[in-house]
Amino acid sequence: MIIDCHGHYTTAPQELTTFRDAQIAALKDPAQTPSRASLQISDDQIRESLEKAQLKLQRERGTDVTIFSPRASTMAHHIGTEATSLEWTQICNDLIERVVGLYPRNFVGVCQLPQSPGVAPAHSARELERCVKEMGFIGANLNPDPSGGHWTSPPLTDKHWYPLYEKLVELDVPAMVHVSSSCNHNFHATGAHYINADTTAFMQLIQGDLFKDFPTLRLIIPHGGGAVPYHWGRYRGLAQDMKRPLLSEHVMKNVYFDTCVYHQPGIDLLLKVIDVKNILFGSEMVGAVRGIDPTTGQYYDDTKRYIDSSALPDADKKAIFEHNAYRVYPRLKARLASAAA
Repeated sequence: MIIDCHGHYTTAPQELTTFRDAQIAALKDPAQTPSRASLQISDDQIRESLEKAQLKLQRERGTDVTIFSPRASTMAHHIGTEATSLEWTQICNDLIERVVGLYPRNFVGVCQLPQSPGVAPAHSARELERCVKEMGFIGANLNPDPSGGHWTSPPLTDKHWYPLYEKLVELDVPAMVHVSSSCNHNFHATGAHYINADTTAFMQLIQGDLFKDFPTLRLIIPHGGGAVPYHWGRYRGLAQDMKRPLLSEHVMKNVYFDTCVYHQPGIDLLLKVIDVKNILFGSEMVGAVRGIDPTTGQYYDDTKRYIDSSALPDADKKAIFEHNAYRVYPRLKARLASAAA
């Protein structure tokens, strides 16, 4: 089985965007506040949005199931108040539940969290619990920068985040450390802000002792780990200079990278530098990079091709494609078995 750990509902029906636009407009003019009942999306619209996109690509590229969450760039936790974020988050998570209900063999849910700048992460625990216990989701996306590019939150190792980590551990679900859109025009969202965040998160983990307090917490750093694998010597050296333990002991028992790296040399480097047990297959297809690479004639985000073409032995490829996901997402196997039944 080929399990894609990184998928977003980037093709959701236009009605979702229309509702969000009205919600944002209402921040200035409350008279425009839309009701949830006004958001009408039929099952057929959901099917149409997926059959010509994610499902079509699953079939063409030979993947089986996608761990699926709301569109990352539209989480936009910096917009509005905590109440704004909570309503928008619940709407997006409910839509993912409907996707999974329609296609239980193709998608498994991961939730957005109702984060907001200056608001304690503990406030997100209730939505996390709702999604896991009531809707069968198997993980969450955790935004380390709800301010949208200004980085006003404490580092991920700060006790500010601990109540949310406690809930993740209690529920035995991992979090993908994934920022959203950038309101800082110095940082292009997917080309700079995402990669900066991945790299920043890893460095924060080196500097702190998070996993001493949460030895079973599991975090996925997407987009191939940002700059980390390319500068692995730098991070090993910095950890050494700061008298931190070896990265293999200090961080890499709890941290995983995906394969959302969109060229063969990048994947080859990732596979050479990072231990296979710390790599999950992911594509983020129909996401940040949607075009065809003119040097190969293939889609950039068809990442399965890169793993297939690598020099890894078959057992290692199978670990990346399937078995590592079962370790990182302990609720996944039961969800897949339920869908098969």
